[in-house]
Amino acid sequence: MQTLTKNERLRKKQIIEDLFSTGKTFHIYPFSVVWKDTEQNLEFPVQILFSVSKKRFRNAVDRNKIKRLLREAYRKNKEDHLYKPLNELEKKCVFAIIYTANKILPYIEIEKKIISIFNRLIIDYEKNIS
Repeated sequence: MQTLTKNERLRKKQIIEDLFSTGKTFHIYPFSVVWKDTEQNLEFPVQILFSVSKKRFRNAVDRNKIKRLLREAYRKNKEDHLYKPLNELEKKCVFAIIYTANKILPYIEIEKKIISIFNRLIIDYEKNIS
């Protein structure tokens, strides 16, 4: 299922505020990731938010292009690298991916980093369990 539906995106203001105030953070260049385990009854194992700084990219065209690349990399890799391991652990989470580079990276590099983020999230979950 390679889709990214509205229900998979993090939209509730209260959850977003809670994520940024109490969530855990890690960095994998060019991303900063804020994540939090959730007990909420979500339709999907993960809800995600993508963010690109207006300070770094003045033109909306550039910000939108980066977000499109992020969504595509997420959409193509979420099932194998994120959903299956989280379902095995019976966990649900919300997280935000914040793009921190000053230039637009090629899609292949972004995709590799997104997969690295997924792997790091699973490792962090396994650490919390044991």
